[in-house]
This record gives sequence, structure tokens and C-alpha cells, in this order.
Amino acid sequence: MLRFLVCLLLFTPLATAQNAPLEITADIQLDPARTYGALIIRKSGVTIDGQGAWLIGSATDSGLAAKNFKGTAILAEGVSNVTIRNINARGWETGLVVRNASGWLVENCNFSDNFHDPDFGWGENGRRGGILLDHVTRSTLLRNRANRVWDGCVLLNSDDNLLVDNDFSHCSNTCLKLWTACRNSIRHNVLSHGIRIAPNEVHARDSTSVLIESGSCFNSMLHNDCTHGGDGIFIRVLNGWCSTDNYFEGNDCSYANNNAVECWAPRNTFVANRANHSSYGFWMGGSDQTRLIGNEASFNGLASGHHNSPHLPDSGHAGIVFMFGSSSHTLAQGNRCAGNNGAGIAIIGDQPSQGKKWHAWHWVLQHNQLVENRWGIYAQYADWITLANNTCSQNSAADVFQADGVTNLTELATNLPAEAPDSPPQVTINGPEVLQIGQSGNWTVDIRHSTKTNAASLPDPLTCTWQVDREALTSGTSVQRQFAEPGFHRIGVTVVVAGHVELAWRNVYVIQAVTELGTEHNGAGWGIADFHDRTLSPQQTSQARFTSVSDATLIGQQALQVNIAPYAGFRVALTWPQDHSLKIPGADAQYLSVWMKTVNSDVTGWQGGPFLVLHGTDGSRCHLEPAEGRDLMRELEFSEQREGWRRLQIPLKGSKDWVRDGQIPEKIAAVSLCVDSWGAPDLQLWLDGLAITP
Repeated sequence: MLRFLVCLLLFTPLATAQNAPLEITADIQLDPARTYGALIIRKSGVTIDGQGAWLIGSATDSGLAAKNFKGTAILAEGVSNVTIRNINARGWETGLVVRNASGWLVENCNFSDNFHDPDFGWGENGRRGGILLDHVTRSTLLRNRANRVWDGCVLLNSDDNLLVDNDFSHCSNTCLKLWTACRNSIRHNVLSHGIRIAPNEVHARDSTSVLIESGSCFNSMLHNDCTHGGDGIFIRVLNGWCSTDNYFEGNDCSYANNNAVECWAPRNTFVANRANHSSYGFWMGGSDQTRLIGNEASFNGLASGHHNSPHLPDSGHAGIVFMFGSSSHTLAQGNRCAGNNGAGIAIIGDQPSQGKKWHAWHWVLQHNQLVENRWGIYAQYADWITLANNTCSQNSAADVFQADGVTNLTELATNLPAEAPDSPPQVTINGPEVLQIGQSGNWTVDIRHSTKTNAASLPDPLTCTWQVDREALTSGTSVQRQFAEPGFHRIGVTVVVAGHVELAWRNVYVIQAVTELGTEHNGAGWGIADFHDRTLSPQQTSQARFTSVSDATLIGQQALQVNIAPYAGFRVALTWPQDHSLKIPGADAQYLSVWMKTVNSDVTGWQGGPFLVLHGTDGSRCHLEPAEGRDLMRELEFSEQREGWRRLQIPLKGSKDWVRDGQIPEKIAAVSLCVDSWGAPDLQLWLDGLAITP
């Protein structure tokens, strides 16, 4: 009691006026009989017990229109190890904002009825509403509420946090948003009714119960209610920055207006989730290396329920569909897909090119229950598909339907075990990831079992089937290749061991030794310049830090890392050397080649490019740009290159893919690689092997 009285005395000057900000520098208990304004937490290690008190913002007095929600109820920046509990806040732009902190506990607080805008159209409308954690780590949100807000909870650049038993439902944008947020554990939360939709509207404007975006990796979502959203869980990759290695188990994502689960990123695992009564159960375009195990995806696309965007024949939908984006090295095991208006599982490659751009490639489908759909399995422009022990019955059109462009579809004998083992063997590929041109590489299969340690000790039969870059299938426990040209290559293996089918993959970079220009030293000598299109900006805003890195290199001992911060938001040129001292003879037969990796956190990503400028010793310039309609920052030969290196080879004379403006200089004094983003976030690039070659 004495401590409480002391706290009251400490804060009396700020608390006398109703709704005046209250600055917190010591433990405090609020008076539940009072109404408070904003709290600003100035000191680490404090505990605030609201005892049910209310923090009332401006919107409650001036009306609940979106424009009237202003200010933050509780704000903390740079303070850690804070506990807040039993506080209510409404009428604010955001209920709780914490920045640059760790070790927080937020418990039994209510941030409902803050900024809410169900009438907003498509696009971004700020991170606001319930809770915003910005660069917050190792903190816990426990039994809180944020209903009838724009975003229930946003984790922005926030890692290693725990969210348990919160109710962030009935939001007009997202119930939970992860943006560059990693290793968070999200358990037993109510994240339902994340939807913004008008009566008779078809789509829900990208509103979703859960949105995961921009490099949000290694998170786990367990047993959450994600029902009745625009989507249930949406892993979005608008900017090309994939969110990978996330684990989803036991979540209910049913009754979504569009897709119960929509994922455009590779290497995520979905186990025992429910994805029913939506337009589609799982929409998985662009989801290479995905594992779908023991999920239910039933009664989707029905005329009596949600049935938006029918893309299969005869206005069909699907329980699980991989479409409009690549799918390679994918396992679908033990899923139940029943009563869908269309396919139980649909595997579809690129339709506009009739599979020429990409096929659905290297799949295993085993122990799935595919009943009472139109098709049990629907495949089109798909290659190297292995079926084993699927139960197909009462599918009205076909149990397995092969449309155009299906090759190497194999259904294994029915004498395999009737159920998948509890602890299936783990299969990996051993072998090189980087090879020189002409160098021979050997890749072998490695099989680990719960009680066995190598392939030789596992029971027969053991069969291994390999494919390299969609060449002919081969058998054996290893495969050997050498490559004549530099580039990116894909290797896969399908293994049948102890009656179970597993798969593995390895991406391989084939490189060529070159004389590097500026990518094999400490980064000195590079310059940066802002342009408006091709005109030098009168004000230089963008700045770059050029550093060498040795842990992420393909050619030589080092690669160049470029961090552009700040970035002006227009075309920016990275020039080597800045003093224009190269003096390399130019010729039509030459190419500029470079290996590149990028991270662009802007929601819409790159704006065309990349662009090349050759500077002559006489002051002339030669420009090379992708042909009209081509965006080679996004357009990749294989989707797996989104996460790693891609090789650009630009013919100096131009081509159908590269338009040249200006003459190639007789002597090249410098080269500029230019990029352009739709927004103005910090940009990261890695360059290796920059060279001008015959």
C-alpha cells in the first residue's frame, strides 16, 4: 500500500487533467475509477497494473470515423523488461506501440475499438489498430484482446516472441501480421474474422486473418483459430522476399472467403490443419519444397458456400491446388480432401506457355484420402509425379486425371504399407553446391532413420530415382554430372525405403572463372548516384555501404555486399570504378555478366530492371535495358532462384531481351548497375563475378 501511495504522489502533477499524458518512470497501479489519457513509458523494468482502468482516445468523443482515431494509448521506445497488465484502451489510432525493446510481458489487456476502417479499398493503410511491436524481441503477449481494429497485432522486425491465448479477432485488415519477423511462437490464439468486404463483393481486398510477409521465417503457429477471414493464413511474396521454414500445425483456417491457406513461398510445413468450406482449401502457387501432411481440405468451392475464382475446368475449385506459381520437390501425405467442387489435389504448371516456362515438378503424393470430389488428383503440365497408397473413391469424373503435358507420372505398387510410418526416414543429398565449368560433381543420397543411420542398414527394397534439370530419369544411389555453361541447376531424388516414399533436392551453381571488376576486394572505389529515369538527380539522397563478404560467395574469395540506406526511391546507379579509370576496349561480341542476390522490403518490390550503363572514356554513355514488358528483377528461370543467386548475362550489342541505346564505347571507363524500387525502403544487394567477357 505504501508503494502505491508513493506512486500516486509521483504522478499526481500529470494525472490531474483528464486525458493528459502520463509518463511512467516507476511501478504504478492505475485507479479503475478514473479515466486516463495516454501512457508514455520512460524507464525499463517497470510494472504497470491497470486494474481495469480505461485509456480513452479522441475517436470516442468525435465519432468513430477512421479519420478521428489519433494518437497512441501506450507508447514505449527503447525500454525493456516492462510488464503491463489489466489495461483497457479505446478510441486511439493504436492501442500499444513498443519499439526497440525486449523482455516485455503484456497480459490481460484490451485494445479493442481503436483505428478501424472496414470501408478502405485495396492496398496498404498503415500499421495501426491494436498492438504494434517494432524491433521487439523475447517478449510475451498473453490473454489480450484487440477486436474491431485495423490490425489486431503487428510484429515488425520482431523475433523470438511468444503469443498465447490472445483474441485478435474481427479486424478490418489483419488479425495478425508478421513482417520480417522470425522465430515467433504463436499458440492457441483467436485470429478469426480478419476480413474487409462489402455486401455482394467477390474478393476481400487482401484482408486476411494472418498475413506473413517479407522474410518472416522459422515461426511456428500451433492450434490457432484463423476462420472466417478473407484468407485464413496468407503467406504473401509481392516483393520477392520469401518467408520460409515456418511450421503450421492444428490451425483451423476454414470458412475463408477466398483461400483457407494461401502461400506463395517455399519450404513451409503444414501439419493437421483444417482448410474447409472456403473457395479453396490450400492455394499454393509458388510454394516449392512444401510439405503438406495430415491436413483436411474439404467442401471447398461449393455453390452453397464460398466459390470465388474458379480456375479449374467447368468452374472448378480444389481442396489443395498448386497453380499460377511453381511447385517443385513437394510432398503431400495423409491429407483428406473430400467433397470439393473440383479436384481433391490439383498440380498445374504454367498454362499460358503450355508448360514451356515451368512444370509442376518432382512430387510425392501418398496416403491421401481423395473422395467425392470431381477429380481425386488433377494434373496438367506436370513432370515426375509419384503416387503411392492414395485412397480414391466416388470421384465423379476421375480418380487420377492427366490433362495436357503430364510426363513421368508413376503409381507405385499397392503392396506398400497402408499407412505412413510415424517416424519416416529423412532423406538428403550430399554433394557440391558450387562447381566450375567442366568440373564433375557427384551427388549421393543420405538416408537417416530413427533407429538406422545409413542407407546400407535399412531394409530392402531401397530404390532411388534421380533427375537433373528435367533430363531423363536415372536410378541408383548416386548421380554424376558436369556442365558446360555457367548457370543454375536443379537436382532431385525420389527414394522408396521400407515402403515409404520420400524426396530430396539440391540446387547447384555452375560458375566460370573471370577477371572480376570490383567484386573481389574490400568494396572501395564504388560509387552511388540517384537518377530520375536517365537524368542525374540534382540532389543526391541515396547512400550506400559497400563491403566484402566471404561467407556468401560463388567466385573467388569474396563477394560484394551493398546496403543502400537511405534510398531516394528512384533509379539508383552503382558504379565501378567511381573514378572512371577502367579503359577496357568495348566490342559487339562482349557480354557483361554478374551473379546477383537482392532483398527489397517494399511491399510491391522492384520497378523493372536491372539497367546497365557503360561509360566511355570520351564521356559517352551506352544504355542497356530489358525489353519492354520484361522485369528481370522478378522474372527468373527457376523460382528457387528467388532466395539465392541469379546470373545476368547482358550482350553489349543488345538482343531481343536487351534493348541498347547508344554506341558501345571504344574504351569503357566504368560500368553502372542500376535498380529501381516502387517504394523507398533500404535495399540490399550482393554481387559476385562482375566481368566483361568475350
